[in-house]
Parts: sequence; C-alpha cells; structure tokens
Amino acid sequence: MPADAPESGGGQATASKASPDVFISYASQDKALADSVCETLERAGVVCWIAPRDVAPGEFYADAIVGAINTTRVVVLLLTENVVGSPHVLREIERASAKRHPVVTFRVEATTLPAGLEYFLSASHWLDATASGVDAALPKLGKAVRRLLAPVAAVEPRHHADTAKPPAELFPQRPMGKPSNQRLNRAIVATVAVIAMVVAYLFVDKLWLSKHAANERPIAAVTPAAIPPATPISDKSVAVMPFLDMSEKKDQEYFSDGMSEELIDKLARIPELRVPARTSSFYFKGKQATVSEIAKALSVAHVLEGSVRKSGNTLRVTTQLIRVDNGYHVWSETYDRQLTDVFKVQDEIAGAVVKALKVSILNEEALRAAQTTNPEAYETYLRANYYFDNFDLTSDLQKSVDYYRQAIKLDPNYAPTYAHMAQAYAFLAFFGEVSPSEGWGKAKEASSLAVQKDERLPEGHGALALAKLHFDWDFPGAEQEFKRALELNPNDADVRHDYAHYLMAIGRLADSEAESRRAVELDPVGEGLTSCLCWHSFATRDYDQSVRLAEKFLRSHPDDPWERTILGWTYEQKRMPEQAIAQFKRAVKLTKGAPFFVAALGHAYAVAGNRREAEETLQILSDRATKSYVSPFDLALIHAALGEKDKAFALLDKAVSERSTFLVYSKWEPRLDPLRSDPRFQDLLRQIGLGN
Repeated sequence: MPADAPESGGGQATASKASPDVFISYASQDKALADSVCETLERAGVVCWIAPRDVAPGEFYADAIVGAINTTRVVVLLLTENVVGSPHVLREIERASAKRHPVVTFRVEATTLPAGLEYFLSASHWLDATASGVDAALPKLGKAVRRLLAPVAAVEPRHHADTAKPPAELFPQRPMGKPSNQRLNRAIVATVAVIAMVVAYLFVDKLWLSKHAANERPIAAVTPAAIPPATPISDKSVAVMPFLDMSEKKDQEYFSDGMSEELIDKLARIPELRVPARTSSFYFKGKQATVSEIAKALSVAHVLEGSVRKSGNTLRVTTQLIRVDNGYHVWSETYDRQLTDVFKVQDEIAGAVVKALKVSILNEEALRAAQTTNPEAYETYLRANYYFDNFDLTSDLQKSVDYYRQAIKLDPNYAPTYAHMAQAYAFLAFFGEVSPSEGWGKAKEASSLAVQKDERLPEGHGALALAKLHFDWDFPGAEQEFKRALELNPNDADVRHDYAHYLMAIGRLADSEAESRRAVELDPVGEGLTSCLCWHSFATRDYDQSVRLAEKFLRSHPDDPWERTILGWTYEQKRMPEQAIAQFKRAVKLTKGAPFFVAALGHAYAVAGNRREAEETLQILSDRATKSYVSPFDLALIHAALGEKDKAFALLDKAVSERSTFLVYSKWEPRLDPLRSDPRFQDLLRQIGLGN
C-alpha cells in the first residue's frame, strides 16, 4: 500500500501473524482492487502485508512501510492510472529495488510510466490483465507469486510444469519500452532517470514523512469512470459540502444534510455558476480529505462549508466560503434564527455566495425555491430525502415513500415533496420492484401535481418526463419536459442523465452518450451516473469499452448490482456466458433475489445452453409472480434465448399491455436480436411508438 492514503480500518483479508511474504504496493484510489488481490493471494497461502490493515496502532506509516518492504520477499505492484502520479508508490518501488526484492507488476490499465517508474520496472516481472480482465488474471498472479517464493528444491517439475519455469518465463514481455538492441538510448534514459530520482527522492522523502507525521489522509477512490474535465477550472465554481450536525444529541443529520442539498439546488439553477451534484459533494462525507483534494476531485475553485445546530425551534447556521488555491476565506457568516426562517437563511447564504463569486443573475427568482410555512412538514420532507438519498438496490425504499406521504398530509401544497416522491416511485418501477401501473402511474400523478403547484420546479418536470417516456410512450411530451427541466436548471446532473435515457430509447445513441458524459462532468464521483456510461457503450455495441468501464467502476464499487448486471449483459454478447453467469449470481446475492436480477441470470443460463437451469429460473419467477411483480419483458427474453419465439412474443404482448419499463429500449436492445427478423417484432416497435 502506498503511503498516499492510509485509511482507518483494514483490508478485506484477515491479517496473519506469520511473517509476511508479499508487500502490496498500490495507489490509495485502488483500495478495493488491492483488497481483492490481497484476499486472493492469502487464500492461496501467501501471507501479505497491506496498509492500512497491517500498520500497528500508533506506528508511523513511513516506519511501518519501510519495515514491511525490508522484511517481505516479493513486492506486488498494482499498476493503474492512479499509480502514475503517486510519489509514494515510486518510493516503495525504489526501496524494493534497493533491497533486490523481485517486483511483480500487475498491469490493470494501459498507461504511460514516468521516467522514474520506467527505470525501476524495466527489469521487473510483468503480468498484463488489461486484455483478460482482473478476475481472469488473478489466479495466474497467485501462481507466479508462489513460484517466486518457493525454494528451488521444493518445486516438482512433473507436477508444476508451468510454475517450474524460471521466474522471467512466467510473465509475458512487458508491453512498453524500447527494443533490446537500442542500448545507447536505454543508457541515456536510465542516466536521466537516475538524476531525476535523486532530486525526486529528496523532495518526496521530506514531503512523504512530514505528511504522515501529521496524519493527513488523502481521499480514496475518487477517480470516476469518466473522462477528466476538458476545460480549466472556472472561478465561478463552488462545491457545497455536507453541513455538519452540531446538535447536542447528534440526531439532526437529516436536517443538516437537507440544508446542504437545498443550497446545491438553489445555486445549480444559475447557468453561469458550476455546482457539482449532491452525490459528488456528499461522497466526501465522513472522509478525512483536505479542501484542496476535494476541490481537485470536483474541479471547483471554491468550497462552501457549514454547520447546523438545531434545538427545538431555534436554529444556528454557520457558513464559510473558501477559495481553494490560497485557502482564503472569501466570506463567512453565522445566522441565529427560528426554524420558520430556514428558507430565508438559505436564500441569504445563496445570495452571499453569488455576490462573492460575482455571478450575474438575470432572474432573482432563480434563487427562490418553493417554500412551506409548516416546519413539521419541511422536517418530514427532509427525513424522506435522507432515506431516499441513502437508498441503494440492496435496501428498502418504502420508508422514504412513507415520509413523503406524511409530509404531503402536513402540507399538500409543497411542490418538492411531490417531485421527490415521484422520483422514488420511478426508481421502484425501473427495476421492477412494483408494477408499471403502480410505479410509473404514481410517479406521473405525483410529478404532475408538483408541476401544477410550482411550474418552475425542475425536479417536477424531470420526473414527469421520465413517466411520459416509460409509461405513456409519449416521446415528444417527454422531450418537452426534459428541455423545460434543463432550462430551469442546466446543472441538474440527474435530469441530464435521465434525458440521456430518452435519447437512448429513440435510437440517438451518440447524443445519448454525450449527454451522459455531460452528466458525469456535473457529478464526477457520483455512483449512478458513472455506472451508466458503460450501459451506453453496451447500447452502441462497443462491448470492449463496456467491459473496461464496468471493471474500472467495480474496482471502487464492488457491490453495485446494476453495474454487475451491465457487465453480465456485455459478457453474454461477447459469448462469455460463464463470466456473465458469475456476474448475475453476484447481483442476485447482493439484492437478495430481486426478480429483475434473477431474470438476468436465467437469460444467461439460456445463452450458455444450460436449458435446465434456465427453465428452473423461469419456474422460480413464475412462483414469485403469484406474490409480487415480475416483468413479462424479462421472462420473454429468457424464452427468446431458448429459441421459443412464440412464447417470447406472447409475453411481449403482455408486456405491452402492462407498459413494461424496458420496452422503450427495444429499438437497440441486443438481447432482442433473436426476434428482430420476425415480422411480429416490427409490429412491437410500432405499438411502442418506435416504428419507422
């Protein structure tokens, strides 16, 4: 582990009391990958040393890492894009080379090395996982490491033909560097690298040790699966960080989070101002990251911090706006108000930020969102948002919906409650947790009310657009609502992402991908938006790109069932059914057997030719359908993969009558390819409104 970012807590594997054999060197952003490698090696009997797991409490990281490198016999370097800019990984490899320890480079991403690493790794062992994927290459890594650790006499060639080879023969030629006959050029490069290393060594040594003496811990896993921003950081940019809950009992987190989220929404409505989305800002909640690290990850020039102390009906809000490049506090203020004045406080803070950043506002109303005069309704609404914002596919969303209903009873005229409840129902409908009529029907009803009560509410138009797309199949109406939402808030990453769904549905796949990338720029470290980038590659049938994006995302979000499902779909199209089955099984386990993911597994069984398992899955889903909703569209896909076209079209007819969610993506859906040549398929597209 590099000294980049030791975090509290340990790796996934259990630390062993035996002397370690292998030191794992990696950039802090790749912690999930490092834990996976550690776990694989230790299952194979190799004792690993990995930070922060094996750093004793109170021990200096620098001392612990140097000591570990000295005592271990092999260093495994996880080579990713993140390593290139890490001075601490460079220090570790330099130390290992000085001790003449073999370095096994596990290459996960194609990247160009700086001169220093190029010099030290020029003679090391390389294992390239960029083509085969990490999962496929891990067993070979374990075998190679065991071979390097094994005494020569302990290896029996007749039983270990592949591992009995000299260590250099276990690894392919590293995929970079000059031909061996260009010795003069190599000598020049090596000489320059050594000089550079002497200078870098002295600088990094001082920086590294002083950094760890201060226990400053940089962030981990903030590199998104997206393209870095193409434009310089604008002075008119600000990230609103989660406000701290300073209440006596620390039980008002929902309120402090809500304050931050409301400010993000207000400021994001100003076209001239760049404001990262909530999920990106909230990614850093609870992490020991410096302001400069947060600003760099979010590509902003300013950070707005604050705290909230709420006691009964009294409220104290403290805020400060920081310019990141010099640490200067541009503005700060403390507000002591009654709870009924919470909206005025939000308006004043937003106005102060706008004034400090010298942003012009054509319409002052842009900062004034809908308000409620009922404090209890507002608090209940914030509680609902808290549960919705912290929801994922492995948890229950019903608590959020229940709170939204309570808030509506307390104040039936507060438009944001309807808009957010519509988003919750849309989420349930998209993954088939409820029937389309219940999910999309209620989403349309709630979003329509939101727009009626506040026509300037972008979330209301965005939710209504989704319902018109997936339930009404009103494609012109959906586009109109999306454009109105983006007119009201051009910085709404979620609406841009949803608009990309519309473009995907109607077959404008290049435009869809561009809109999705724009959403990721606004929400660079949010999980959901970066996750869907590989779905766009899947839609365009760029399966290699889809695999690369999915694997990169899963290294930092290994328990994301949606991403594993997209990866599984891609493996199916690449005729890798066993790998697809493995991904779907993991998704099924993570979601405790949600029908959407069980059906995906059934389809993979059918693609693999495992007819018995596919039919058993169909029976499981049929039994489940007597108790909860199961989409006929998902069942149709399994029958199509089994070659049962009549059954597939019968189920698709039922899906049309139910308005099954994924029907709107039929124009390009690869899993429907076995049915495209049938005349009934064109009739299906016409019924949906996607026919020529």
